[in-house]
Amino acid sequence: MKKLLNLIPVLFVLCSCGSKAALDFSETIVKKERSLQTDIIKTENKVKTFYETHQYDSMAAVSEKMETIIGDRLEEIKNLKTPDVKLADEFKSESVNYFAYMKKIYTSYVQYAKAGNEDLRAKEFINLQDVVAKKDEVIRKMRDAQKRFA
Repeated sequence: MKKLLNLIPVLFVLCSCGSKAALDFSETIVKKERSLQTDIIKTENKVKTFYETHQYDSMAAVSEKMETIIGDRLEEIKNLKTPDVKLADEFKSESVNYFAYMKKIYTSYVQYAKAGNEDLRAKEFINLQDVVAKKDEVIRKMRDAQKRFA
């Protein structure tokens, strides 16, 4: 998750977009991502603690809360008016994918925590690992779309 958070300043610095509309659009998305920083850090710390102490109900509860928060930001981005600027649609699409990915991480935590037994939990752990393995690719696509947009 820290690598995801490190993407924020990069996006901001890279955003020397060719128009005010493009700059405003990019800044809006960056602000939405930044607004999640504190909640992500707190939630990740709680998830780690609950995982280590096998408090799966608590792990599910904090993960569901974060899933909802990210889902709200995701919907806000989906509903943003895309400026009439070259590659804005691509940047918005990759931004949506990025936020959907972040939400999917917490969905995976919930599924793991709510698994009914250790066998199911082991399967959910593999699914979680598959989701986390895609992190670098998702970040790269978002960064590349930002660079092309900027």
